This record gives sequence, structure tokens and C-alpha cells, in this order.
Amino acid sequence: MSQEKLSDVLASQAEAFGVPGAAVGVLLGGREIYASHGVTSVANPQPVDEKTLFHLASVSKTFTATALMRLVAEGKVHLDAPVRRYVPELELGDERAAERITVLNLLNHTAGLDWNLIDDGKGDRSLAGLVAKLPELPLIAPPGARASYSQAGYDLAGRIVEKVTDLPFEQAMAALVLEPVGLADTVYGLAEVMVRKFAVGHNRGDDGELHVARPWGAFKEGARGDNPGGGLASSVSDLLRWARFQLGDGEGVLPESALRRMRERTVGLRASTLGEGFGICWFLHDLDGVHAIGHGGSGNGQFAELLIVPERDFAVVSLANAGPDGYPLNQSVVKWTLEHYLGIVQRTPEPVPYDERQAAPVVGRYEIDAMNLDIATDGTRLTLAVGIKPEIRAASDEEMPPDYPAAAIGFLPGDGDEYIVTEGGLEGQRGYFSRDDDGTIVGVDLAGRLFGRTTKAN
Repeated sequence: MSQEKLSDVLASQAEAFGVPGAAVGVLLGGREIYASHGVTSVANPQPVDEKTLFHLASVSKTFTATALMRLVAEGKVHLDAPVRRYVPELELGDERAAERITVLNLLNHTAGLDWNLIDDGKGDRSLAGLVAKLPELPLIAPPGARASYSQAGYDLAGRIVEKVTDLPFEQAMAALVLEPVGLADTVYGLAEVMVRKFAVGHNRGDDGELHVARPWGAFKEGARGDNPGGGLASSVSDLLRWARFQLGDGEGVLPESALRRMRERTVGLRASTLGEGFGICWFLHDLDGVHAIGHGGSGNGQFAELLIVPERDFAVVSLANAGPDGYPLNQSVVKWTLEHYLGIVQRTPEPVPYDERQAAPVVGRYEIDAMNLDIATDGTRLTLAVGIKPEIRAASDEEMPPDYPAAAIGFLPGDGDEYIVTEGGLEGQRGYFSRDDDGTIVGVDLAGRLFGRTTKAN
């Protein structure tokens, strides 16, 4: 395990992708090594190191799920119980769904909830306030019918933690997980971030230049409603400690059997770069016959990736402070570490040649509550573009991450519904088109989320 070699790889990848600051940690057989590159901010540059905090975004969900599993182990929460047992005020647009959604449905993204509620910056921005707004959230499937990644679902899970412990979510998380594991630099809220060294996010403007992203991560004034699903900040050193805990026996937090249960498959995922299925929160990966668990996160100009290979006592963390290029940087670093340290080679599937007859039926617009996804063709290639809805940008007084412009996608061999993105900031992402009983294309999955079709090509 050469720290120098890891540093060289990180530096070359950061420079290739134009990422100002990144940090990587690797755990293998009980030994840790770190590599850092670049600066915390192009506006106020300080060197990045293994103690620098980055916004974890959705990697935060692994902490929320572990806290809930502790409550399960203590008999205070039951995975198969309806959420209303713990949050009786829960209302949804469909009363039958509100009655049926279980705690496990939230933890493995099978609740049928759309991605998230749009934060308009008004009203109660606590978890209680989020729950009060859930009747506005679209439902994309009956509870238990399928997996579709939902930020709102995890925020609702955080409300369960609050209700059961009778503590604010952040205090409950400190007592249940963060303090027992010894994660002194894994924190919620700007007040905690600001007293530590931290990296700010960056986005690339239309002129190609990087600028500091505002607001910092998910830490908007007075907003706590997204903390369970994406509110943590942490460092690579703390995240390797977190990985050690996940590889251990759960001492001080929950039984080893509960940790192992989180790694067991609860629902499958089709054609997803994120994994072959969900355990309890964790994405499950089959790396050429080797089982792994992981989770990624994307914030405003920051990206995080955590992958753990239990049977090899291995973990890798990669954090980067630029969007969208932080994502492919993290993926390339993780891929290199798997090959270099474990001999696992991840191969990208090759798409079939473009066929207009195959392309035409999928062209159109697809949506979730916050974003539009457009599939188009010019007669020679099929493209995918995804971005925040213009009306949401116009209504917000805060900067939002840039859109992903049209990038080529290709169909994969098989039944003709699976695809892969072959260029741009989403390069390597896989997904599939879904059909109704008549065979009509009605949706597309990207990054574990179902986008419903709203318009078709003329």
C-alpha cells in the first residue's frame, strides 16, 4: 500500500477532471493510507488533507439507517411496522399508501414516494414541517412495488428517530451513532462545520471557469428537513473510521447481526450503476463475484463516494469539491483502488450501434418533482439531458447546481430497454426504460430514480 502511488493517481485524476480539491482514504487489512490534492476553495485556497470536511450529501443516509437499526435492535422500532405507528400525523396524497408504508419501505426506497419536496425557503423547514408537506409529494408506485430512490423517504425516517427518542434529530444521531463510534468530525450544521477545516463546493460556469458554490452543501439558514437524507459533513479519516465500524461487530451501538442484516438484499435494482440491489440503505454490488456495499452522494458542487468490501476487509472513500466533474473523479479513483489493491477489474458494458427504430419510441420528456429529463435524437445518436426545472430555478433566490447538458447514450445488448451514458458528467451511468402492459414507454430510471414520461416526440 503505497501512499505515494495513491497520491500520484489522485493528483493526475484531479488535474484531468479539473477538480480543485479532493481527498481519498483506503482501508485494507486494518491499515489506512490517505492521499489529498489541491485546495479547499479557489477563492480562499487552503490545502486539503485527511481531516478536511466535505459535504457527504446522500452518504448521510447510511448513518440515519444505522441509527434506526439501533432502535430496532433495542425493540423501540420494528422494520415491518407502519410508519404511522411512530409518526401518526403522516398524511399522503393517497390514504391507502399512508396506511401501508413501513419503516423498511423507507430504508430500502420502496415506499413509492417521489424523490423529494422542493424547498421553497418558506414556512417550517424542520422535519415536522417536511412531514406536514408530504401530501404534496407525488407517489410513483404502491408501497413495496418497486425501488425508486427517495430523499423524502429518508427525511421521513429521520422524523421517526426524532419521535421515538424525543430528541431533535441531530442530538439523537450524536447519541445513537456519532459519539459511540468516535466520529468527532462528522457533523450537522454550519455552526459545527465552520470551526473545522472544510472544503467548499465549486460549479463550472458557462465560460468553463470554476466558481464557489453557494449555499455550502445543504446547510441553508434554518433548514433541517433534509438532514437525515443528506445533511452530514465529514472527512476521509472519519469515514474510514465509519467503514471500520461497519466491518466490525457493532460494539457500543448495535449487535453484529444487525450490521450484517443491513448488507442483505431486500430488493433488486435493474440496470443501475448504483448496484444490483438495496440492503437496508446500502447499495449492493457484485464485483466479479465479490460482494460489496456502498453509497454515494452529490451536493452543490461536492461529490462523495464510499465503498466497502467486507470479505476483503477493504474500504475506499473519495471526496471531491467540484461539480459535475467530482463524480467521474471519484468513480475513477474507486475503480483504480479496486484493481490495484484487490485485483478487481470493473468493465464498462459496450452499447449496440445506433438504430433509429429503437431510438424513436423513447424520445420525449420525463420528469420527477424537481427535474426534467429529455431524450432526443438527431438521426445519428440518442442523447439524454437532465436538469432542474426552469420554474424552480426562477423561483429560488439561491444558487443551484448546473444542469447536465445533452450527452450521448446507447442501448445495451438484451431486451432493448437498458442503456448507458457514454459521455459527459454522467458517463458510465446505466438505466432502463419501463413500459406499461401495452408495451408503451412510460418512464426512465436514472441514478435509481424513476422519471415518469410526460411528453412524446412529435
